[in-house]
Amino acid sequence: MSAVEKINSPKNGQHPHILSHATKIPGLIFLSGQTPVEDGKVVPGGIKEHTAQCIKNLGNVLEAAGSSWEKVAKVNVYLKDMDNFTAMNEVYEQLLPTPKPARTCIQAAKLPMDVDVEIEAIATT
Repeated sequence: MSAVEKINSPKNGQHPHILSHATKIPGLIFLSGQTPVEDGKVVPGGIKEHTAQCIKNLGNVLEAAGSSWEKVAKVNVYLKDMDNFTAMNEVYEQLLPTPKPARTCIQAAKLPMDVDVEIEAIATT
């Protein structure tokens, strides 16, 4: 087996032709940013629903990689508008296990499909 394994979740149909949902190396899994997309379309709702979908999509990739949210070491959150920080945090706090992983949250000028949030992570195997 190669020291680098590319992983795509069958539950996430997002862009496997241009990127892998995750790259796994011995001990670590680097998850590509996930947007609030299901079946190729942005899910309805606002920042709370979109944050929940990003977390669900990342969970699908973690599962495909043989890991889980409990093994996530670092999360990066990209918000279109930092005014959504509090609402995003409400969902994030509810859905991620405690203790929470290290995290960075920044405002990004423009995200794919003009979504309001994208989340990526690094996990252990």
